[in-house]
Amino acid sequence: MDLPYAGIPYGPAPAWCFPLFECGLYLLFILCLVHAAGRGARNVLYILGGLAFGLLLEYMEVLMESYTYGRFWVMLGKAPMDIPLCIGVGWGIIMYTARLFTDRFGLGLLAAAALDTLLALNIDLGMDTVAYRTHMWHWNWVGTGLNPLTAQWFGIPYGNFIGWQTVVFCYSAFSRTFEKWLMRNKTGALKFTAIAVLALLSSLFVLYASEVYLFPFLNKYLGIKSVHRFYGISVILLGLVIVGWGKRKVAAENLPAITWMVPGWFHLFFTACFFILGFYKENTWMTAAACINLLIGVIIHLPGSFKSASQDSVSTAGKIHHTS
Repeated sequence: MDLPYAGIPYGPAPAWCFPLFECGLYLLFILCLVHAAGRGARNVLYILGGLAFGLLLEYMEVLMESYTYGRFWVMLGKAPMDIPLCIGVGWGIIMYTARLFTDRFGLGLLAAAALDTLLALNIDLGMDTVAYRTHMWHWNWVGTGLNPLTAQWFGIPYGNFIGWQTVVFCYSAFSRTFEKWLMRNKTGALKFTAIAVLALLSSLFVLYASEVYLFPFLNKYLGIKSVHRFYGISVILLGLVIVGWGKRKVAAENLPAITWMVPGWFHLFFTACFFILGFYKENTWMTAAACINLLIGVIIHLPGSFKSASQDSVSTAGKIHHTS
């Protein structure tokens, strides 16, 4: 059997892998959009802005030859510079549900944006090692002298995770900032549209400026490489959450089920693929990292899922009793 990429001992993914992942994202996007529609224009435009942002940044990364994509059902653009629609959808629903989760705790702007970012990163750490090995997307290590299965984070460049940190933090922080500035007097769909567009453009600018100017400068003149930036930024984000957590104000509203359904789907799908497709046999450290990351996701989201489910049951029972 011919292998798709040099140094990666895995053939094409099973026929069910790509369609199941893609359809799962589209279904979750519909559920998120329905939920957002019930909460008003701000939420709808936040998730649509996240979708647009995701597509634009993915196209930018493909143009910069950061990575290439496998073949999904719905591709936008012309090969080999095309991108899957479902990836933009994934960005939108991850950022939307992360914000739903953090809004529940009434955190300050920086702490909320930092927690949004860590929640998204928890998903990506479990996703990328599997997606890379199923050839959903591919980083090219040819000519680097590095092993494509062990380079940096088990074959995933640290720069990818820094991109996640930059994207989610900026979109979350800019959205919240522009909401405070523009929503002081009256609300309206036009203002929410302006907020989404401004947050998208500002975040893209920061991402582009960081990747093209800031990070190369840090590497060349200060010796701060991607691994240092990734762990340094992670520590800063965690510090922001810890400081902000003591000042949190828990909101009265319940956590909607969609806040755990989205991360739950990502964790379930990629953890299942990790073991079903035999990737766990490759590297003990990678398996340990995957299990620890999954455990962290469960610890974060499982209590909220039980609580929201039980509260929904009580609410439903109350409505039935009142009706009868």
